[in-house]
Amino acid sequence: MAKTLSVAPKQPQSCAALLEKLSSVLPKGHQFGIYHLSTPPTKTDALCHPPPDQRPDRTYCENHFLAVTIKSESKPSSSEPHADWRPVIVLALEIFIFTTAYSSIFFVSKADSTGYLHLLNLPKGTPSPIREVSSAFLAYLIDKRRRKGIQTTVNLFARAQDQYLFPGSIKNGGKHVLDDRGLVKWWCRVLDPLLEEQQQKQGSPWQVVKGYLLIPGLDHYETRAFIPRTATSAANWVLGHPLEKISHYCQEYDWVPPRCLIPKYPDDPKSRYRDELDEEASNKEQNSGAWRSVKTLEQFWEMMSFRQECSSGRMTGFIWVVFDPKDAEVNRGRVGGTPMPNGTPDQAPPGTPSRNRHALSSATPKSSPKKTFGSPSKQADLGRVEQKKKAKDKKKKKKILKGPIIPRQPRIKTRQRNYLVDRPVSSAYYYWPAEGRGQKIVDESDYKRCTELLLRLDFATLDKAAGSTRRWIEEVGMGSQWGLDVQGKMEMPPAAQGSGTAAGVVNNLSGLVRKKPIEGSEGQGQNGAGVNMLGAGLVRKKRKESTDGAEPNTDGSSHPAPSTAEEPKVNMLGAGMVRKKPKLA
Repeated sequence: MAKTLSVAPKQPQSCAALLEKLSSVLPKGHQFGIYHLSTPPTKTDALCHPPPDQRPDRTYCENHFLAVTIKSESKPSSSEPHADWRPVIVLALEIFIFTTAYSSIFFVSKADSTGYLHLLNLPKGTPSPIREVSSAFLAYLIDKRRRKGIQTTVNLFARAQDQYLFPGSIKNGGKHVLDDRGLVKWWCRVLDPLLEEQQQKQGSPWQVVKGYLLIPGLDHYETRAFIPRTATSAANWVLGHPLEKISHYCQEYDWVPPRCLIPKYPDDPKSRYRDELDEEASNKEQNSGAWRSVKTLEQFWEMMSFRQECSSGRMTGFIWVVFDPKDAEVNRGRVGGTPMPNGTPDQAPPGTPSRNRHALSSATPKSSPKKTFGSPSKQADLGRVEQKKKAKDKKKKKKILKGPIIPRQPRIKTRQRNYLVDRPVSSAYYYWPAEGRGQKIVDESDYKRCTELLLRLDFATLDKAAGSTRRWIEEVGMGSQWGLDVQGKMEMPPAAQGSGTAAGVVNNLSGLVRKKPIEGSEGQGQNGAGVNMLGAGLVRKKRKESTDGAEPNTDGSSHPAPSTAEEPKVNMLGAGMVRKKPKLA
């Protein structure tokens, strides 16, 4: 039985869950602007090559673009004297969602900041809003795109660069550009909350959530330094790649060549290296699913350290987060929820035979991959072929029209209609709920126009960034107002409250400081002042001079001596202090 398709409801997209998610991670007391742009699921090329004599997986792609703005005060000399503030983009994030009948893959394409977040004057110790927003937006999309029994994967390629989406932003002194090592650590900290949240969440729909990190050119000991140091990091992170784990071909064949395991993402170095290997292989080798030089995944990653951006002298990292559902074993081997042709749902299909990696690295099987059990989609494919034949037969039998011709009145278009929304909400290959869509839905060509517009703007100064932000918002909205405001709700930590420039409370430790005793005063009392008594021959009264001609005071009164009294020119020594020099004979 074919799965029925449900049509999208005639209601506007709801962004309440996204606003609630972002407000919980944004600092309290500040207002932000949220601009979420997306496309409907569109059929695209398969990510991986299929094994020999197999058709590629039907794949759908959905693009999401999130821009976050803050309010900056306008100068009196601005062209808008009545405006109190101007929106300025501080962060943009682009995510591609690839869905098939077997998995959902969230590929983080680009993420960049303008460096104007310092205008908020956040106190020291405040968590980075850029990191918190990136993690919250990913968690929001994963939650809204979750399908029962379908594996979910987050994948990204970390490569340090001055600017990705905002030209001229590198000239802004407030932009903090991470180096290659810092960027890999930063992305690991962004994805780490996804791992910890699922473990702490009660009733989580995921059975196992694991993070994978692979840095070409580094061994496991050196790679371990990039994983966040938390109590659960050792159990949550794996040093390596999950390409065999996330491929459904490994569940169906006795062995799978590496050519069928490397996905092709836009602007990805391993995808470009895969294309190079495909070009050097002959047609016969491509038909067998093998490459000429690279035979195993270990060889592929070893060669990647000398190819593409990985060999430019700067460190790069590949990061995955794999979400395995609890009912994955029951739905394994199904296509779009159709039952397995052989066996009951309670009976798990045979797994992939264990392979000796050392033997496989030296000698790869020359035969084509063979399935370990029957293909679940074989009967479905035969049914589709029969349906197509019946449809062709119906088209051949044309109906002869007879009778009078009745002309139809033309219909006048009185309102604009968005036909992009008129498509199924769910199918065997994707899930497109109203809650997870962007506030503005555009097609593929308009989406490219909106993202490429940013690459032609300038964000070097605050005035240029404000003008570029206004132009981007107006052109994407096509004259209509769009965007949502969100108020931050995250409380500041106690150590970070208060202004960052205000002077802190001074701790007076004078009562805790113990003075070092003076030598020779051990026998004195506690309340004694330790007065040094000078002999009579060493004490000489200071002569006071009168500036007005009067005689100095000699009555012993305690008038203070003037501070400007000059020292006597001749120092008279007492008789006891004069030592005569002996005469030489």
